[in-house]
Amino acid sequence: MMFLLTALKVQYVLDPNLPPLSEITDNDSDETKAARKKREEDELVCRGHILNALSDRLYDLFTSSKCPKEIWKALENKYNNEKQGADKFLTLKYFEFTMNDSESVLDQVHQLQILVSKLKDLKVEDTPGFANSSVVEIPRARFPSSSLAASKNWMLFNRTSGGLFFL
Repeated sequence: MMFLLTALKVQYVLDPNLPPLSEITDNDSDETKAARKKREEDELVCRGHILNALSDRLYDLFTSSKCPKEIWKALENKYNNEKQGADKFLTLKYFEFTMNDSESVLDQVHQLQILVSKLKDLKVEDTPGFANSSVVEIPRARFPSSSLAASKNWMLFNRTSGGLFFL
């Protein structure tokens, strides 16, 4: 959406540092009147394009709002909160991931790779407890005891390549 607003040269009306329009006075020069008219038109165009991109339900919710900056801020807040929820959910799934005997090892490794890929796509930041070194050993607790006894291979996760490999 921001790309379209930038192409239309109206994205500046969403800038939080943009000063509000001053009151109309009789002493305003033609230049000031033209600048005011352009900004009002740009706000209208920006608001229209934002509303046009919304679903019917969201459109009905934001139709009464006259300022595109308010609409943009509300939508940004809503979707940033959803992203944070998705980040937490995927991180929790990663830490709760365990290997079991009922599925093949390759299928489970594939599931783990998908989780890691989704975390990378969401750009979940590394924290001290989360994949902080270049090579992280998958803890033994994730493997059932029968598979540990049957296999001497250790699975390692290489953060730089993003894949799993055996030693």
